[in-house]
Amino acid sequence: MNRLERITSAFVEESKAILGDLLVGVYLHGSAVMGCFHERKSDVDLLVVVNETLEDELKRRFMDMVVRLNADAPVKGIEMSIVRKAVCKPFVYPTPFELHFSVGHLDWYRANPTDYIAKMKGEDRDLAAHFTIIYHRGLCLYGEAITNVFEKVSREHYLDSILTDVGDAEADIVTNPVYTILNLCRVLAYQREGLILSKKEGGEWGLKHLPKQYHALILQALSAYAADEEKEWNAMNAADYARYMLEELWVR
Repeated sequence: MNRLERITSAFVEESKAILGDLLVGVYLHGSAVMGCFHERKSDVDLLVVVNETLEDELKRRFMDMVVRLNADAPVKGIEMSIVRKAVCKPFVYPTPFELHFSVGHLDWYRANPTDYIAKMKGEDRDLAAHFTIIYHRGLCLYGEAITNVFEKVSREHYLDSILTDVGDAEADIVTNPVYTILNLCRVLAYQREGLILSKKEGGEWGLKHLPKQYHALILQALSAYAADEEKEWNAMNAADYARYMLEELWVR
């Protein structure tokens, strides 16, 4: 059993123990189900569906479990959200969530768990993208079948979700070039052809459909995504690529 399997197996068993009859299912999405999971580049994307709103004490127990498991997770850690079944089918957008965690929030929870539990709830447009991946390519780790819990997210809502994610691409390509370069490819692939792709698949699509002047940049991003090291980026070409892609996506 590899690390991903150990983490997801433990997550499921502890979710069952903590949530009991409230738990509808646990679903894996992201790179782990799209054939491009990398120990040093990927997070473990999990969605938990429950029957009703969770009390703060239960959220605290759940978060303590997630933080403990996260310590043994791959470098980018666990990213997970808890949502009610009632917002999955029929799908509600923007989607309300009960609780969320990623490594970027770890210090906040450790410093003030009461504040975190009180405030980490609301609506998240990103969930439309997560639901879409689950519906088309996800894995049910425990509980009700995907098609029983989720419905197909409309093109309008999915496109709004992924376009929102790339809205700051000109700034993001400086600080997070690999993700931004490949993500722009997969967003354009969906807009043009309705394809639901991983970042790796998005980059491969870009090599077939985008101007040759950007191929070296995309190849570099694909190489860095599959490896542990990144070489220096051509900042001017990267900025030009981001502008071109946003224009193609009508974001600018």
